[in-house]
Amino acid sequence: MTKSAIRFDEVTLGYDRRPAIHHLDGAIASGSLTAIVGPNGAGKSTLLKGIVGTLSPLSGQIHLDATAPSRVAYLPQAAELDRSFPLSVYDLVAMGLWSRAGSFGGIGRKDRGRIEEALAAVGLTGFERRPISTLSGGQMQRALFARLLLQDAELILLDEPFTAIDAKTTADLLDLVTRWHTEKRTVVAVLHDLDTVRRVFPETLLIAREPVAWGETGAVLSAENLLKARRMVEAHDPHAAPCHRHAA
Repeated sequence: MTKSAIRFDEVTLGYDRRPAIHHLDGAIASGSLTAIVGPNGAGKSTLLKGIVGTLSPLSGQIHLDATAPSRVAYLPQAAELDRSFPLSVYDLVAMGLWSRAGSFGGIGRKDRGRIEEALAAVGLTGFERRPISTLSGGQMQRALFARLLLQDAELILLDEPFTAIDAKTTADLLDLVTRWHTEKRTVVAVLHDLDTVRRVFPETLLIAREPVAWGETGAVLSAENLLKARRMVEAHDPHAAPCHRHAA
């Protein structure tokens, strides 16, 4: 039997008691590489927030099987990050060690070596002392991926990690995603570029406020399923009463 990393038991997530995604039931296998796709407003980012625990389900449960909270790494959308904070690239990347060393654990020689290796892995050697406010979008995303490398997590959650960055950076960071997959880590990414999903991600969950299709990427991303998802989101009434449907 395939071991699951994440299990959803009739999960409904939302805000102000109104569902943003509902009736999600199923599992993401341990060590899998899964894309979450759907039209704008489909609930993709909301689902990641539910997995990481920053948003509690309105109903149902999300189980992270045998994964301690310290072994979960989460990269939110770039728009949610405050780049005005006076922080250097080195310090930003070093934050990836906090889950292991603690906020006051200090950084020793071995840790400094790991930080340098992570910066080199994402092509940012020489950027250590630059303020993050001076970085381009692609450079910032490289720094955030370096921080993820240091977290050494079993479960990695990425929310639109390749939006508004250049093709070279996207290719380099996708190489890291593929590396994590070969290391048997579980990677879940919200993505918009379906060509990238088809090329890199073996498994896909297509949602439109509720699951439309889930499984092998080629089958999920059929024209019929994509049209169904778009129509479901377009038909959504934000003022409708909360849904009380239960699984049969």
